[in-house]
Amino acid sequence: MELLRNAVRPYAWGSRTTIPELLGRQVPAPHPEAELWMGAHPGDPSRIVGADGAERSLLELIEADPHAHLGPECSQRWHNRLPFLLKILAVEEPLSMQAHPSAAQSAEGHAREEAAGIPRDAPNRNYPDPTAKPELVCALTEFHALAGFREPTRTIKLLRAVETPGLAKYTELLAAQPDSDGMRALFTTWITLPQATLDELLPEVLDACVLHVKDHGEFDTECRTILELGEAHPRDAGVLAALLLNRLTLRAGEAIYLPAGNLHLYLHGTAVEILANSDNILRCGLTPKHVDVPELLRVVDFTCCDMPILPGEPSACGAVYHTDAPEFELSRCDWAAGEQGDLRVQTGVPQILLCTAGRVQVRGDDGAELELGRGQSLWLPAADPAVHVRPVGDGRTQLFRATSGK
Repeated sequence: MELLRNAVRPYAWGSRTTIPELLGRQVPAPHPEAELWMGAHPGDPSRIVGADGAERSLLELIEADPHAHLGPECSQRWHNRLPFLLKILAVEEPLSMQAHPSAAQSAEGHAREEAAGIPRDAPNRNYPDPTAKPELVCALTEFHALAGFREPTRTIKLLRAVETPGLAKYTELLAAQPDSDGMRALFTTWITLPQATLDELLPEVLDACVLHVKDHGEFDTECRTILELGEAHPRDAGVLAALLLNRLTLRAGEAIYLPAGNLHLYLHGTAVEILANSDNILRCGLTPKHVDVPELLRVVDFTCCDMPILPGEPSACGAVYHTDAPEFELSRCDWAAGEQGDLRVQTGVPQILLCTAGRVQVRGDDGAELELGRGQSLWLPAADPAVHVRPVGDGRTQLFRATSGK
């Protein structure tokens, strides 16, 4: 087990306070800091910090001895790559609306773009790698998101609550076929509208949302979200598309799982995110970056239903968030103020332990010891002996454990 030094990604939608405060740095930071990356992503791998202070790239260490770091089964299955990436997300402003492809779609798309000779770092590249990118997000604070298509009858009710002369025909398009095919038809129509038509329709919809909020209507939260997005992206079809998605508020400890094809958008809050180690993204809008509508429509899943919120299944001292993603599994351990008790962590798979509250002592069966404070994490290779984790001090303590999936 070894301490990690992790990369901070300074995207414009990030917070100037959340990550600096988590890491014990000066607050506010000079620029927004959006993500803290923990793992072996080629773009920004974590660094292993030795007892002498020397640092080595986790990516290079894994490449040099994948069996020791990943274990024989994981290294064979994922071609000597760490299959997951762990993050802290600090969302101050909404991200782009996006979906991620399945494993089969990623492999096909990657091969197609390689054959076409599109550089992997080109702005119009959809598939820089051949792997899927499922995600799971677990809230550390109240966390707001749009995810998955809302049940159609509920969406029809929302559209009629903010109906305008220009919106009515689109509402009836879904009402005539209130299922996933009708949702596909409406979504496709909206994101392919000519800009002149969009410039007439969007102000109508935004004005109707203002009135709905003033009247304290049933869809107050949804309308406030549309107004926020419309102010930031006044001519973007993604604002209309946001009317079709489930509006979610996660409490601390609750999570959502975003499998392939799930259209989603993070709005605000702080969370732990675990995802497959991939960069494949198909954007819908609300971004100046490349939007490939035909490819997006090939990837998006138009299944309409309530988006499940995962409380986590009870585990030894917290919860585990089970999904069907083979790349990762996330679990959480909580100790109340003054509570003691060891957590035994078995090895055999690659793991990252992240402390998000209080302090923990990590002691290996070989006698090695390491202490983690809030915001710190460690790398636990597959070949290391099991470790015991216990809280240090009297305050509330929280630990997240990221491992490869099953």
